[in-house]
Amino acid sequence: MFPWVYEFHWSVGQVIFLGAFFAAVILIAVTMTRAFGRSLRDLRSRSEEKIRWHAEFHDLRSDARACRHELTGEVQHRTCTNEFDCRTCNAHPKYVALRAKEPEADSPAEETLFGLTMPSDRMYHRGHAWTHREEDGTFTVGLDDFGSRLVGIPDFVDLPAPGTRVRTSGTGWSMTKNGSRLRVLSPIDGIVVEQGSAEKDWFIRIRPDTPDVSTDHLLRGNEIARWVRRELERLQIALGPTDGAARLADGGELIQDISAQIPASDWEAVCGEIFLQP
Repeated sequence: MFPWVYEFHWSVGQVIFLGAFFAAVILIAVTMTRAFGRSLRDLRSRSEEKIRWHAEFHDLRSDARACRHELTGEVQHRTCTNEFDCRTCNAHPKYVALRAKEPEADSPAEETLFGLTMPSDRMYHRGHAWTHREEDGTFTVGLDDFGSRLVGIPDFVDLPAPGTRVRTSGTGWSMTKNGSRLRVLSPIDGIVVEQGSAEKDWFIRIRPDTPDVSTDHLLRGNEIARWVRRELERLQIALGPTDGAARLADGGELIQDISAQIPASDWEAVCGEIFLQP
């Protein structure tokens, strides 16, 4: 069969076989080398976060991928096809133009929505991270009250070191609770310049690549209440009809530290739903 095999004899058939065999080997080797090179390049540029989010987004349930303009009423039903990045959506400006021309009423600096503290001077990522632009141009990033009540007090928080680059919808930081690891998605692109903590009410501070960084993909203003209402509905479905009611206080308000009251396996599945990690 091969020249190094005992009693091998050259023939037209053997030449054809060897030519096809080594051609296939070379093709496989070249393909694997190119794939390795692309993977190495993506790792160096941290593009793996973008690739991972692209894959995970399309694995989410359809109710988790509802367009923000469905939540606010500009369209009756629409599933997001841009991975919650309105900056790349051609339809986003059109739906914004459909909103009432009257300016929104001024909101207080801090609002209580369904028993949750959701300050209206912050912008919110659909993965329950909030961000606020500081006077020096950096963005403070934390976990919103909805996410905080779901997680409770984490057993361990793994924050990126200053100098680390984070990407929108990539890993902002991770937390461990009940033996499970949870990723919190970053709301913006940039370089981490400072670490925070739960006690400070924020976890990382990010300096964006450009001073005029766009935040059009983040929820704000009157969008917040409608989004929170939808998230409460999604949480109740994730917990189940019986447990869902039990984990909500009177009046439909979310109780403190849900993680302490449900089995670890259920908690991990619920967090996957709410924190957009299928």
